Amino acid sequence: MTELRASSDGLRPLTALDDGSGPNLLVVHPGGGDATTWNGVTRHLTDDYRVVRIHRRIYAPGADIALPHSMAVEAADVVAVAELLDSPVLLVGHSSGAVAALEAALLAPAAFAGLFLYEPPLPTRELIGGVAGAQARAALDTGDPVGAMRIHMRDIVRMPAETVDAMFADQQVRAAFAAYAPAQIADDEAIDALGVGIDRFANLTVPTSLIEGDQSPAHLRERLADLAATLPNARTVTLAGQGHIAHLTAPRTLANAIRDMAEQVLRV
Repeated sequence: MTELRASSDGLRPLTALDDGSGPNLLVVHPGGGDATTWNGVTRHLTDDYRVVRIHRRIYAPGADIALPHSMAVEAADVVAVAELLDSPVLLVGHSSGAVAALEAALLAPAAFAGLFLYEPPLPTRELIGGVAGAQARAALDTGDPVGAMRIHMRDIVRMPAETVDAMFADQQVRAAFAAYAPAQIADDEAIDALGVGIDRFANLTVPTSLIEGDQSPAHLRERLADLAATLPNARTVTLAGQGHIAHLTAPRTLANAIRDMAEQVLRV
């Protein structure tokens, strides 16, 4: 594994993990962690593909998060890394990383042969954070990052309260969530700042696979259905028995879905 370095503004560097060889897969990881959260999926792909995983700058260790954070910054970062790769490139995004991937495709549609988007939490009919987002920000600003992440998981992701309580009973889990809380809350705010509505994607003709888990929160599946109805060249793939974290619970299944899309668009 090597590391790529790029910059979207000529001032602030960003890095990406570079594994394997073959046609290019560019991965934008979800919130709540960094590029290594996709290690399990990556190891099922690197025999046949070059997998480049962006370290999203707000989730980098010791990141100095400039507020308000912007999805425009994320999109420019994705395009900057894509410019280091030979065509064709399949752009893979997960959760808020899939929102960044979509914005990158709008910014530079010719840079990508296809999109693979796993449950982007777009504000299709309503904001993703709204009142809960404001509550999470208030908790974070008063020095309670664990409380902020409880609100994020329970009221923004909309995981069952008992599931959230069980997760946060583990001290190591609480510590991990607390470490990423400033980035995660800024991430939520950047998505809400896009505003309600997705008509801007109506002319995005890049071939797209939209991925959902049949056990995912209902609002994520509803947002995905709205996106499927808007994009002119999209299909929806449902992962049986999975939720929003198949990169952890079923990495081979998720990798196989990526392979299926890659075989369609990366004909090299």
